[in-house]
Amino acid sequence: MFRIEERDVRFNLFEVLKADELLAFPAFKELDRDMFELILKNAFDLAKEVLAPVNASGDRAGCRLDEKGKVVVPKEYHAAYRQISQGQWIGVSDPAEFGGMGAPEVIRLVAWEAFCGACCSLMMYPGLTQAAAAAIIARGNDEQRRVFAEKLLCGVWGGTMCLTEPQAGSAVGDVRTTAKKLRDGWYKIQGQKIFISSGDSDLVENTVHLVLARLPDAPAGIKGLSLFIVPKFRVNADGSCGEFNDVAVSGIEHKMGIKGSATCSLAFGDNDKCEGWIIGREGEGIQHMFHMMNEARLGVGLLSLAVAAQAYNEALDYSRERVQGTDAREFKNANARRVPIIEHPDIKRMLLRQRAYVHGLRALMYRVAKLGDIARHHPDAAEREKSMALVELLTPICKGYGSDQALEITSLGVQVLGGYGYCQEYPLEQHMRDARIFSIYEGANGIQAIDLVGRKLGMKGGAVFMTFLGEMQGLIAQAKGVPALADCTAEIEKSVEDLQGIAMLFMGKNMSGELLYVLQHATSFLRYMGNTVMAWLLGEQAVLAAKKLDELAAAKGAATPEAKKALVCDDGEAAFYDAKVKTARYFCKNLLPENRSIAQSILSEDTSVLDVTL
Repeated sequence: MFRIEERDVRFNLFEVLKADELLAFPAFKELDRDMFELILKNAFDLAKEVLAPVNASGDRAGCRLDEKGKVVVPKEYHAAYRQISQGQWIGVSDPAEFGGMGAPEVIRLVAWEAFCGACCSLMMYPGLTQAAAAAIIARGNDEQRRVFAEKLLCGVWGGTMCLTEPQAGSAVGDVRTTAKKLRDGWYKIQGQKIFISSGDSDLVENTVHLVLARLPDAPAGIKGLSLFIVPKFRVNADGSCGEFNDVAVSGIEHKMGIKGSATCSLAFGDNDKCEGWIIGREGEGIQHMFHMMNEARLGVGLLSLAVAAQAYNEALDYSRERVQGTDAREFKNANARRVPIIEHPDIKRMLLRQRAYVHGLRALMYRVAKLGDIARHHPDAAEREKSMALVELLTPICKGYGSDQALEITSLGVQVLGGYGYCQEYPLEQHMRDARIFSIYEGANGIQAIDLVGRKLGMKGGAVFMTFLGEMQGLIAQAKGVPALADCTAEIEKSVEDLQGIAMLFMGKNMSGELLYVLQHATSFLRYMGNTVMAWLLGEQAVLAAKKLDELAAAKGAATPEAKKALVCDDGEAAFYDAKVKTARYFCKNLLPENRSIAQSILSEDTSVLDVTL
């Protein structure tokens, strides 16, 4: 059954991140803590009552093309999509002048975690729409914002981004779709795009595509690309839909998962009648598209968190109810009491592994969202710049590490349920199928790793990375003063120390022309850095939780270890804080040591990958 970890959400949002601090920014002067709580309550209610009930049926129904070539989505999605649109949920954190709610990004992220966990296939439609609207608001001109932004954010129209082509795949610089100038600002578009999420649907009256295309005399590679707004139907002067703009669905993919989300192949200009409106100037396409791409990569991180969290919650709930076997200490006693499987050590191991990753990913995604709010709204330019740089550094971790862990977490969920986890009557098999695409979306994870080692580590001469290391070293200093965590800090400290050493090695090899060695280990480095980020954020939570637990024990008069243990058994808040400390300990003692073997591999100077003939 769908469930939201509301206590953990609020712990992250208000106790760790202190999201109330954002209310001091002029952009949020009309909001208050009560408004935050109301947004969250309404979001959680919508997720539980409207979105979750259509998840399984939408997966069974999937999408199809009708006789006119239009995508028909699961019928259950229509009423749910209307509630998303009418509730202003597409534009939760977008400006009110364009139909948004104007809330902080971190509040939007919390709401959308619930939505995506409830029905990630359905949320692909508003998710791509919001990203398209945000790109037009940020990079388009006043007229383009006027024509498109509100219709997109209010859900009347849908949005996509169109990069991938049959011959190009992730090599965006090989795009062949062409654009020929017709008149000022307007171009004739011709070409094919594939794997376009939300490329068409009967949920909306028009679909607005952001399309990368190349002018006839443009240089080869990414520098020759321009970005165009290409609606399925042209827009009349009064804002209504006009004639068909020669954008046809040539097929939809039949996929392993997210079956309710239409993944389309699109043909632009087969009849020589497709027109696009350029964003910015010729040759600026890749800069504009990457604004949307980075938003989308964080969106994949959010999807990964949301689906992984549901897999954990469902495995946890099942393990509490499923009675099977006896206490391991009584395995020779045939008449011993049968116990819920959560009492079996190996089940607890899998659940705690899931919990550690889910809680770490939630902490990461929320932290990055708040950094984004600071980057957009802080009055100090230096703070804005620092925060945006950290967002950029952590984006490959959110997307790459997050999506890798989502698959592992959903797989563990299936394992906890055993044979039932493999059957459709339980939701775990759908979660695992849905999660498989996340590591491929928006640049496969190998590309995220290359982005991390090739561009992000060296930002501002490595100053951004050093700032990040300073954040983690500050946590280590705090954790050393917490008795329950003191013995964990050596592992975190070693991980951070080696992280810096490997980064320096990579920078040196980049400068000496040994790029291939760096690329050979890029994916391993991404996992290493992701593990270290998890330790940092779980450790930060544990430091705060240990303090809260001590305060609670003092207030309740639990002065001895025995009394404190009894308090944890009897008091929900005490149990929550105690579990935070133990989750961090488990991660640092059992999962973080993986980094030692990764470091040994990276530092080995072995070039077998480069030397072998396959």
